[in-house]
Amino acid sequence: MRHYLLETLALFLLLAANSGFTADYAKGFDAYSEGNYATALSEWQPLAEKGDRDGQFGLGLLYANGWGVELNDDEALKWYGLAVEQGHAEAAYQLAVMCANGWGVPQSDDEAFRWYSIAAEGGFTTAQISLGKMYAIGFGAPQDNIQAHKWYNVAAMLDDYNAEFERDELARMMSPEEIAKAEELAAEWLASFEAAQQQ
Repeated sequence: MRHYLLETLALFLLLAANSGFTADYAKGFDAYSEGNYATALSEWQPLAEKGDRDGQFGLGLLYANGWGVELNDDEALKWYGLAVEQGHAEAAYQLAVMCANGWGVPQSDDEAFRWYSIAAEGGFTTAQISLGKMYAIGFGAPQDNIQAHKWYNVAAMLDDYNAEFERDELARMMSPEEIAKAEELAAEWLASFEAAQQQ
């Protein structure tokens, strides 16, 4: 059985606490949090089948990890994909993880980069940090300290404390001009993201 990063679960818990999920989703999430995956499945499956993106994401989690169901990468990919089609950023992150590891798909850094980018643009800070790391070391992306700093800074501005450390470490290897450009890009991105959230 695979286990995703604890950070993902913690962020999922935080999102659930601050979101307007339906009562059935909340009931499934409470069961999921307690390790009662059968109940989570029974709550999320009808939602997912009706097109609820959070229910689809929940089913993806269950199938990707074999929690309450047999581990099934094809089903995980299906449900994550449906959730992403409706703008679920964390589902895009999970697709990136599957591509990066070759779970249910051929391993592909290019595909992982593409999904991390979608998740990062959707505001998911864990994906923003992953994207920053890819840019910082040139793994799956062209090496670009300005883009790396931008994504670390965006995640830091969205209150991810891990991103602050990554940003500050990278800044030690950058010129003041590069840092200024990265900060400008991060501020532009955040302004655009916040404007879109208010629509």
